[in-house]
Amino acid sequence: MGNTMSRRVLAAVLRAAMLLMTGCSLSSTGLTFFPEGHRLIDAAKALRNSSAEPLPLPRELDKSVLPPYTVEPGDVLLVTPVDLDSPVRLPADQPVLPDGTINLGRYGRVVVAGKTVDEIEALVRETVRAQEPAAGPVIVRVVTRVSKVYYVLGEVNAPGAFTLSGRETVLDGILAAGGLNDRGSRKDIILSRPTRAGGCRVVLPVCYYEIVQLGDTTTNYQLAPGDRIFVPTRANKGCWPFQKKEPECPPCGGPQTACPAPPACGSPTTTPIYGPTAKAGPALPAGSVVRSP
Repeated sequence: MGNTMSRRVLAAVLRAAMLLMTGCSLSSTGLTFFPEGHRLIDAAKALRNSSAEPLPLPRELDKSVLPPYTVEPGDVLLVTPVDLDSPVRLPADQPVLPDGTINLGRYGRVVVAGKTVDEIEALVRETVRAQEPAAGPVIVRVVTRVSKVYYVLGEVNAPGAFTLSGRETVLDGILAAGGLNDRGSRKDIILSRPTRAGGCRVVLPVCYYEIVQLGDTTTNYQLAPGDRIFVPTRANKGCWPFQKKEPECPPCGGPQTACPAPPACGSPTTTPIYGPTAKAGPALPAGSVVRSP
């Protein structure tokens, strides 16, 4: 009797191990062929699949500078007079409070939230000169930038909000979140850009395999403030012997073209001259040695 029970337990353990190795998962209710988790809703899936052609947005090799920085609560400003002998005395660092103001000491409070650095400088100068005509120029500098963030959610190892420096791409965002975990879909990742209520939605497909294995920057978009990278749980891959391959959706899975290979070393071909005015040089006999000038 004891041997029979031991065999049954061992067989159950082996079956569970085989299921886990072939793509199934364990949940609180036991084994399941349909792991639940971070699901891609039907509306997001439809918008993702409608983007057959990548949008003309900044990406890894075509980055652009972001719009002028607007200050928001949480940022810290440095407001100081330019002249060292100025009679103006201001507090050192100026944290932007939740009500959008900074404290200028005896000169009062001013609302800076939603304004650019140039606009804040003009506002502070006007406020200070109203009480101190000989104040001289005052400069404003952002010393701590925490209000501009992007989000990485879903099946990553460390989801959360991350401060945006202005150079990050989708790949940078995924790596900042610790990379994908073993439950994350590599073929259904999306980048959602914040849009206003009632407006059109921007949901961009991310071709993860093409980005990391082929160096294809087509969908490695440059991140903007408020962007959401969402990594859903793998769709039903099934378990052995019902293994199913995740479908390819445009624009991912498209054909790739290799760059032309350079001529073999020592081959009797023309000698390229590299530079802005590259031209083909004269044909050289076999065995010739080309030396740098």
